[in-house]
Order: sequence, then structure tokens, then C-alpha cells
Amino acid sequence: MKAVVYKGNGEIALEDRPMPAILDERDAVVEVTLTTICSSDIHIKRGAVPRAVPGTILGHEFVGRVVEVGNAVKKVKPGDRVAVNVETFCGECFFCKRGYVNNCTDEHGGWALGCRIDGGQAEYVRIPFADNGLTVIPDNVTDEQALFNGDILSTGYWAAKIGEIKPADTVAVIGAGPTGLCTMLCARLYTPAKIIAIDTDEFRLNLARERGLADITLIPGRDDPEKVIRTFTDGRGADTVFEVAGGKDTFQTAWKIARPNAVVVVVAMYEEPQVLPLPDMYGKNLVFKTGGVDGSYCQEIMDLTACGKLNADFLITHRCRLDKIMDAYDVFEKKKDHVIKYAVRP
Repeated sequence: MKAVVYKGNGEIALEDRPMPAILDERDAVVEVTLTTICSSDIHIKRGAVPRAVPGTILGHEFVGRVVEVGNAVKKVKPGDRVAVNVETFCGECFFCKRGYVNNCTDEHGGWALGCRIDGGQAEYVRIPFADNGLTVIPDNVTDEQALFNGDILSTGYWAAKIGEIKPADTVAVIGAGPTGLCTMLCARLYTPAKIIAIDTDEFRLNLARERGLADITLIPGRDDPEKVIRTFTDGRGADTVFEVAGGKDTFQTAWKIARPNAVVVVVAMYEEPQVLPLPDMYGKNLVFKTGGVDGSYCQEIMDLTACGKLNADFLITHRCRLDKIMDAYDVFEKKKDHVIKYAVRP
């Protein structure tokens, strides 16, 4: 089968790989019907994810059809259409039992797919702990609508949940890329008064406005986010700030635009250390929450998608076949042609 393989040293390649097989009674083998290129794949390609293992098939955001299950798998069966969780988790360890599945202590727990074990930029993939990591797609939900269930929608849903948003709050989201847009989409579930989106890309900000995800959009350099947000909040600052950009100065922007006693949720994956300037922020009494996403809510997200409350298929701006994915990587990495998300069919 064809698969995209991380070679190390900034190199990826489309290669022929053996078909995956059941290795454990809790495994399933899934035929991939739709996968994506994610910004995390770019981080891996650039060598910014130290735990990524060279020789691993990339891809952690995908949907497919179950073709085989191990003897211990009870919740899915061959023929089921499924969305795949970005995280594999045992469900039994200290962290899993408390919902912190990103910190699962199993050898293949947490973010393993497409990083430490073979992922979904391939024709077929083996899924460990299939009962935990697969969510059945209802008949009224398309593959494209379900595509982001296990990764960026899970990230946005998790971020919004821990952001402590209250009705009529002012929410600021730094970064209007795919994950930032999903964070806005999920933040809307908590009925804030205003969502303010901050980004350098006007195309993405326009999309946020057109989709009703952002009430106010700001471009640093053209606008002064701290000044504008204080204007709209009687001088206080945002009640909740989501830092989803991971840029050089975006963490500093995040705490500066937050009001005293606000919650700042750091969703971004940084490629370099960040500075926490405690003397400068003394007295603001901020609460910082950070992650990896805990992908514990895939069924809730699927239910909300099925009833029309969440739909992120508008994020798909580009499509291609697996044999053209190397060209797609070039477009995505260089942010050509206003790409937000690539959907790739084997």
C-alpha cells in the first residue's frame, strides 16, 4: 500500500509499505477513506517534535471503514464507518480514568498515531485500543463532516471546555488557522457576547467573520489588539484568551490582552521555549491552562455534528489523491493558495 513516511532530517516520502495486521486483541484495522495534512505533520517534518520516530507513517486526523477487529473489540465491527481519535489510550491507567488521555501511561498511549506508531496518511492503518479510539459515524454525517472529530475539533472542544467561558463573556482567540477556527466554533457553544479573532492572515479572518465565528477581527501591526480589546471591555481585557497561533510573540500578546483573574488557555504547539515574565504580570492573578488535547469527548462531538450544532467541513479548502500528497505538502507548508485544510483520499 502507499503511505507517507517520515524519514527524519526534514524529509518525508511517499513509499510502498506492507499492509497492517492485528497485533493485539484490542486492535482494529481501518481502511482510510479520507485523511488530512495537519500543521503537526509540518512540525514533525521540520524536526520540531523530538519524540517523532523516523520511519513512521504520518497522519493522525482521518476517517475510514473498519475491515478487521481483534477478539477483544466490542464497540466497532467490520463495515462500520469511523472517525479516529488523535490519541490512543488504554482507558485503565491513573490518567485515563481521570480523563487525561493525552497522558496515558501505556507504551503507545497519548499522541502516538503518525508520530511514534504508523498513522493514517496511508491506505490502511492499525488502531490500538480500538474501542477507545474509534467513534462510529452516523449515516447522516458525511466523511468530510466527521474528518476533524478526533483532532482539531477535539482540540477546540477541549480548549473551550477548560476555558471557563460564561454567557456574555468576551473571548479572544489568537490564531485563525484550522485549530483556531475550531476553537471559535466550540466557544460559541458557551454563548459568549463577543469573540475577537487575531491573526495576520486576512483571508482566514474573513472566513471567521463570514461563518459567524468572530464578531471582531484584528491584524497585529494594523491594529493594536490590547488597546482595541480594552475599548470593548470597559478597560478590563478579555475574560478568556485562547493562544492557538504559537508565534514568536503570541504568548506575550495572550497574557497582555487578558483581564485580571482571566483564564489563558495555551493551545498552540511551540517550536521554541516561551518566557513567563512573572514580574510584569504580577497582580493580574491569571490562570494559565496548557495541553496537549485530551481527546475524551469524541462521542459528544459526533452527536453535536449529527444534530447540526457543530460542522467544520468548511475548513476543507483543498482536496487531492494520496499519490499527489507531496505536492499538497508543498502548498500547505508554504501556505499557498489560501489553504486551510487539505483533505486527501487514498
